[in-house]
Amino acid sequence: MPEGATVQQGDDKGRAAPDNGEAVPVSVAQRLADVLRGRLIGGELRPGEKLSEAALSASLDVSRNTLREVFRLLTKEGLLRHEPHRGVFVSTPSLGSIIDIYRVRRMIECRAIAEASPAHPGVARMRLAVEDAVAARRRGDWRDVGSANMRFHASIVDLADSDRLNGFYSQIAAELRLCFGLLDDPERLHAPYIDLNAAILDDLEAGRGAQAAARLESYLVQSERTILAAFSRLPRT
Repeated sequence: MPEGATVQQGDDKGRAAPDNGEAVPVSVAQRLADVLRGRLIGGELRPGEKLSEAALSASLDVSRNTLREVFRLLTKEGLLRHEPHRGVFVSTPSLGSIIDIYRVRRMIECRAIAEASPAHPGVARMRLAVEDAVAARRRGDWRDVGSANMRFHASIVDLADSDRLNGFYSQIAAELRLCFGLLDDPERLHAPYIDLNAAILDDLEAGRGAQAAARLESYLVQSERTILAAFSRLPRT
């Protein structure tokens, strides 16, 4: 995708026009961006990984023009980066983005859990995520543990009953999973938080929202320190 490529809003059906003038329906590009964002959240794509345009076009059954529009959307979100003459890569989080992600998480998640009702449907989804993480730990599948952890925290955001927050958090979640990808030892990263998630959930189910929020605050500080330590060990170019 050439540098400086822009998207022009076309007819009333909402189509984006890539550089060659071929229109790509915005809804299609956004849907495919959701698919790739989901792969990032699921840990299938790692920081610094080069994306194969040909392979992705084939696996997603879309044209390269459509895929380039998807790349443009995700690059704008900071999830991908385009390097001239080299291709498109999964972004590596910066120090500033890590700090900002955790600042946003504390603002959203701690407030949501402090004010939540134990009867909220999101609490049941949190319980299912904890059970999935425990089962994955037994299998030794630490990527699945990480995915269950992502669902746990997305369910916390669900407690706020805000579609806008949910949409915003989906991008944060993708960036967060890239932060997790900085650590080469997923067991070390995720193992401590399975039981911490369960303890937070126990507090919430018992109506101790303030205690659950305080526990989550400490948890997020600990997690941030782990990621920042991993970042500090990255080779500098």
